Amino acid sequence: MKLVLASTSVYRKLLLERLQLAFETARPDTDETPLPGEPPAATAERLAVAKARAVASDFPDALIIGSDQVAHLGDEVFGKPGTEERAIAQLQRMRGRTVVFHTALAVLNTRTGSIRCEGVPTLVRFRDLDDDEIRRYVAKERPLDCAGSAKSEGLGIALLEALSGDDPTALIGLPLIALSRMLRAEGLQLP
Repeated sequence: MKLVLASTSVYRKLLLERLQLAFETARPDTDETPLPGEPPAATAERLAVAKARAVASDFPDALIIGSDQVAHLGDEVFGKPGTEERAIAQLQRMRGRTVVFHTALAVLNTRTGSIRCEGVPTLVRFRDLDDDEIRRYVAKERPLDCAGSAKSEGLGIALLEALSGDDPTALIGLPLIALSRMLRAEGLQLP
């Protein structure tokens, strides 16, 4: 069976390469708008499944990996900022606080139609950052394409006080521990 990553994220691609499995990537056409009243964790899980399903018709005999991440502080959601101004505003809102980064993972077997889905939360405590630190960080790393405006795999680690979670790769966008478990359950040999 083919292995397909339903994502064009360079971060997810680099993470999946760690498993040393051959895979393809495909761009899922998915509306990422949360549903009214939908909790952030449920949004991430629904979107991970939707991304896998969005490319399924192109891969009739494959394991398709979908993933999504929602950063939230209570009911307040921090998406991909897109602009420096929004990235700065997000980091100002999160400074000195603990934010949940809920990373959802789905594996769809298009041969059988079965789907596995799991959410992996990571608690991220931000330092009490001053405005100059935030502006310098955003200018240097330009984290405009990641939920919560901080790249823990890069300079963003300097913004943090602590991390807590079961899988360090979940925060980067693809929880490899859960993914390895799911792929083994589908018959792939790892390592």
